[in-house]
Amino acid sequence: MGIDVVVVGAGPAGAIAALVLARAGARVTMLERAAFPRDKLCGDTINPGALAILRRLGLEDVTSGGLPVDGMIVTGEGGVRVVGPYDGGRRGVAITRRVLDERLAAAAVAAGATLHERVLVQGPLMTADGRDVAGVEVLLPSRRRERYTARVTIAADGRASRVARALHLTHTPGRPRRWAVGGLFEGVTGLSPFGEMHIRGGRYIGVAPLPSGQTNACVVTDDRDLLRTPDLLLNTLRADPDTAPRFAGARMVSPAAVLGPLALDATSAGVPGLLLAGDAAGFVDPMTGDGLRFAFRGGELAAEEALRALASGWQNAHMRLERARRREFAAKWRFNRALRALVASPRAIAAAGAGARLTPAVLQRVVRYAGDVALA
Repeated sequence: MGIDVVVVGAGPAGAIAALVLARAGARVTMLERAAFPRDKLCGDTINPGALAILRRLGLEDVTSGGLPVDGMIVTGEGGVRVVGPYDGGRRGVAITRRVLDERLAAAAVAAGATLHERVLVQGPLMTADGRDVAGVEVLLPSRRRERYTARVTIAADGRASRVARALHLTHTPGRPRRWAVGGLFEGVTGLSPFGEMHIRGGRYIGVAPLPSGQTNACVVTDDRDLLRTPDLLLNTLRADPDTAPRFAGARMVSPAAVLGPLALDATSAGVPGLLLAGDAAGFVDPMTGDGLRFAFRGGELAAEEALRALASGWQNAHMRLERARRREFAAKWRFNRALRALVASPRAIAAAGAGARLTPAVLQRVVRYAGDVALA
């Protein structure tokens, strides 16, 4: 039996796309380079808007056992501190990607999709005339090469997507260039039901309490030389006035992971035969914590266009997806770019801090918008 859609990558975007397709009756195969459960550097929080997507898809159970998140605490230099609740009974949830991703992939399999793990996709498989994508070429765990052909291919294989890069659909921009260093801790004190964002000149620190008493902490910096500093993460947390007292006796329980540069531009949402989803379709600095909503909704949009292509022929499905993504995400992309520009400017940070002291309600509205509260 042939494959209607091959989905490269079984993370949140790929799993959601596969689930939507399988529920609609499509024959779907997911190819994942790792094996579940697997770790992923992330803020480990799902905002209210992203949770609303999971509820709409009947996937509330994938966040069971997660820790409720009531909003964000934002601090700046000079003692600025604003507590921004999501309000209206809306909440996010904190749960590790190790747990979330495995559950989402399992939900896609339960819907009828097939999952192959430890499969390394080498690149796209092209039609004889070289114009259309007809599947992918892979390297199996046995080191044997194989081809998966399909009527539609969805690349959801992350920032370093071999499929998108082989077709010159993505590139790393010159600016902004930031790197994240993150890990899990035990023994952190002074936590609350709020996530935290501590904005400093040239960097910011994210902190999120997790189930089982662990804490996710990361430092995002534009100083590449700083990445060579031994114990950068722990040293930064123990030196910052807002985090130092609470991390003084903390113990790091995972290796520090590094991710970057935290930006990827896509010139298109695909080419004939191929659609992009998740970080493969473009990646932004995740300081607003809305990356998972982009992944969930982006996976949905790719699946919807794939179903139209299966029913009626391609008819520029990749161009329709590009327009749909812009309608869905353009305002939030502009918002995120503005915040990234602010963090990059010490003068802007100082001005924002002064404004937050005078009118904290403005920053509270920013927190609600960053959390996609209106979409919940």
